[in-house]
Amino acid sequence: MKAQFGIIGLATMGQNLALNIARHNFSVAGYNRSAERTQALMARVKDEPILPTFALSEFVSVLARPRAILLMVQAGRPVDEVLSELFPLLEPGDLLIDGGNSHFADTERRIREAESRGLLYLGVGISGGEAGALKGPALMAGGHVEGYARVEPIFKAIAAQGLDGPCTGYFGPGGSGHYVKMVHNGIEYAIMQIIAECYDLLKRGLGFTPPEIAAVFAEWNQGELESYLLGITVDILRTRDSETGGFLVEAIKDAAEQKGTGKWSTQAALDLGAPTPTIAEAVFARIVSALKEERLGAEKILPGPTPRLSLAPRELLEDLRKAYALALVTAYAQGFRQLQDASSEHGYGFSLAEVARVWTAGCIIRARMLGVMREAFQREPNLPLLVLAEPFRKLWHEGQGSLRNVVCLAHRAGIPVPAFSSTLNFLDSYRTGRLPANLIQAQRDYFGAHTYERLDRPGKFHTRWEEAPRC
Repeated sequence: MKAQFGIIGLATMGQNLALNIARHNFSVAGYNRSAERTQALMARVKDEPILPTFALSEFVSVLARPRAILLMVQAGRPVDEVLSELFPLLEPGDLLIDGGNSHFADTERRIREAESRGLLYLGVGISGGEAGALKGPALMAGGHVEGYARVEPIFKAIAAQGLDGPCTGYFGPGGSGHYVKMVHNGIEYAIMQIIAECYDLLKRGLGFTPPEIAAVFAEWNQGELESYLLGITVDILRTRDSETGGFLVEAIKDAAEQKGTGKWSTQAALDLGAPTPTIAEAVFARIVSALKEERLGAEKILPGPTPRLSLAPRELLEDLRKAYALALVTAYAQGFRQLQDASSEHGYGFSLAEVARVWTAGCIIRARMLGVMREAFQREPNLPLLVLAEPFRKLWHEGQGSLRNVVCLAHRAGIPVPAFSSTLNFLDSYRTGRLPANLIQAQRDYFGAHTYERLDRPGKFHTRWEEAPRC
């Protein structure tokens, strides 16, 4: 019997997806360059319809035609290396699916190569981590729509179940699926940084212990602020170190790593001219955190204020909750704005309401607020920024004073809050009808003759500034 679906790359994510698919009664063939991983998968198999293979030609031969093959290999050159081996073995009409965190531009290049060979190609962002892969991820697909139609029954079966059905969706041609996943990861960076800043303000600013901070976050997580990332943070803060008996989070080195997708999101936003400063600051915060030895040296020669907040804990907690809510919404708002701009630039045709729906379950940035965000985009598909619509506009009215207070208190205490600060600067800039960019345009025209526009009449203008009359 031929397998209905094939997976190349059987590390933990690949193994878990294979088991997930097989447990929904779709037969799966698996292949990995290292036979040990294939054997590790089979050691987990009970009665699931999974067929192990130990050569790429064998793998291709056991798949039902037209073939559907999911690549779960490291993004970048490894994907191209596998494709170069796989292309000669395939036939027109076969479907290739890249389920890794590939750059959207690489996906578009590979789609063109696949088309030249008569093949179908999908770039699919998969979120949810190892547990999601086994129990139900969020799937963001782009590429050939007929390819998605072919595997949609499988994707719907294995995806997380959200508010309105399975968390899988087709988002358009080319690299659109991987673009959505890239922005998802940028938002993820921002949310993690915002939570980390709350943790730092409570720990260093108020002297709270990890369990006390966990209690605060657990209370927030009961209402409208409920999210996966906040929930796992509660678990982390309550976890003991089996070696020392202390709290494990305090034994972990304060240098955050990254795999590149957050950086790509910021780079792509800059290419578009999309305003995502909170996301960008989260990326830079990780970069600064990696300078551990330099920071230890600078701590000795660049003294600052004592990191204690001059506010009663009860007052700060209320301000911090409101600031967190506003920053959280702003991170999503910036990500959705980038998707909107990318849709216009690349012709993806994104439905932001559909993106929000797919993110309601299974993925790392799932949160209760996403259901309300979906409703906002259903009412106004071209909404330029979430904070302009209710109920998010209300968060600004009720929370801007708290956000200002948190940022001011943190700065006075010398506690860095790049995500909170960038959120406030962004929103203040966005709501300001006249910014000082007129001076910047004049400077550009002075030294480079770049021209400028005027407020009182249309057109482009240039002034010979050295010869112009002065007061």
